[in-house]
Order: sequence, then structure tokens, then C-alpha cells
Amino acid sequence: MKKILAALILMLGLNSMADDISLWQKSTLNQVVQKGVLRVGLEPGYMPFEMKDKKGNIIGFDVDMAKAVAKAMGVKLEFVPTAWDGIIAGLLTGKYDIIMSGMTVTQERNLKVNFANPYISVGQTIIAAKKHAGKTWKELDNAKYTVVTKLGVTGEIATRKMFKKAKIRTFETEADAAQEVMNGNADAFVYDKPYNAIFYAQKKATGQIIHLDEDLTYEPLGWAVRKGDPDFINWLNNFLNQAKHDGTYAKIYSKWFERDAWQKKVM
Repeated sequence: MKKILAALILMLGLNSMADDISLWQKSTLNQVVQKGVLRVGLEPGYMPFEMKDKKGNIIGFDVDMAKAVAKAMGVKLEFVPTAWDGIIAGLLTGKYDIIMSGMTVTQERNLKVNFANPYISVGQTIIAAKKHAGKTWKELDNAKYTVVTKLGVTGEIATRKMFKKAKIRTFETEADAAQEVMNGNADAFVYDKPYNAIFYAQKKATGQIIHLDEDLTYEPLGWAVRKGDPDFINWLNNFLNQAKHDGTYAKIYSKWFERDAWQKKVM
């Protein structure tokens, strides 16, 4: 009887090892290492996370983090610019291996993809016309006001959740939406705080706008990968932990959020 039990235990152990090996062989991480290239999906245009400089190069906080990831893997890096409304579909169909594009972790998105641990947190804030100085977002929720945001992002979700009376309009890009406030065609623009802070710094000299910089939401950003890939998630989480303790993360963060030298490359 003991021999039979021992044989069963051994068999179960061998089957488990075989399953683990099979899972690793199918892992995106293994395929990236074997091919020697990490393909990253992103949408340039979200300052300072990913954007194009005057020469057409893609630069930004996420770009530098992707470079650090590829270096740690020992592979080359390939960026795959993708429109936001199709960025998750592109990941699921294998056009790239990971999304590193300032993506907010939401429960809805998490049903389709898996996220590594959040690498930064941002919230929605408001750029408003100067005439609304002193008002709160609740006071802007009025039928006589128009609030704009970008289509298909968490800014739109927050806007529709919070503004029940104001007219809401959406645009394909955050730049077009923000410009509506500058042009006097909208009263407020709701979007991520980093973008709004930069936009306000660029335009405040005109005296046309104000920045209501109190966070309206809590929004952790994470890197997205296809489901069923624990090895890739494990590697990314360990990379983030290491990067935040060896100075790598702090150096990249300081470059894009605490200094402004990069702005001369894009403006």
C-alpha cells in the first residue's frame, strides 16, 4: 500500500512539474527572451508618459521605463504606436507583448487583461476657464456649462459619473478637448493631473485658464499583459520592486516629473 501511495505522489509531482514547464514554455516572457525582442504597445500623446519629440522620436516616462525593462531582460525594444480605442485588442491579438501606456487599472479592463502592480498613481483634475476661478467641480455641474474630456479613457468615466447636469462633449485627443476651453467653447476640461499640470504651465501666461488641481479620483496606472501568464506578471512585479529600491525608478521619475528640460524637445 505504501509503495502504491508513493508511486501516486511521485506521479502527481511529475505531472505538476510537466504542467509548470508547459506553462513557462507558453509564457510571453519566455517567447520574448527567445526572440530577443520586447514589443511594447503605446499611444504617443500623453505627456509626460509617451509623446513624440520634434524629431518624431517617441519619448517619455513610460518609454524610459520600457527601456529599463528591456535592458533587464537582455532584449531589444520595439515600440508599436497604437490608437487608444484599439490598444487592448492589439494586445489580445498578439500585436505586442505588453501595454506600457499610462493605462489606469480598472475592474472592467482587468476582466480582459492582467495588470502588474501599479507603478504610479494619478487622479483626474480640471482645467477651467478663468471666469470660474473660486468654483468647485460641483458648481460647474450646471446645465449652462459644457465639460469636455477625451473619448474612451477614465477621464470620460469620471466626467459622466460626476457631472449629471452639465453638457458633456468628448474628443479623440486630450489636446483637442483642452483647446476647447482655451477657445471659449467649453467651461471645463477633465483629464489626468500630470497632463493638466503641464498644459496649465504652458498656457497660464495667457490668463485664460485655471487649474483646479485637487484630485477628483484615485487612479493607479499599471502595465497590461495577456491573461494566463503568471511568469510574466511575476517578473514585472519583481522588476518594479527592484527598480524602486535601487534608484532606477527615482531617476526616471525625477527626469519627467521634477525637471522640465524635456519640454524643450516637444514644444
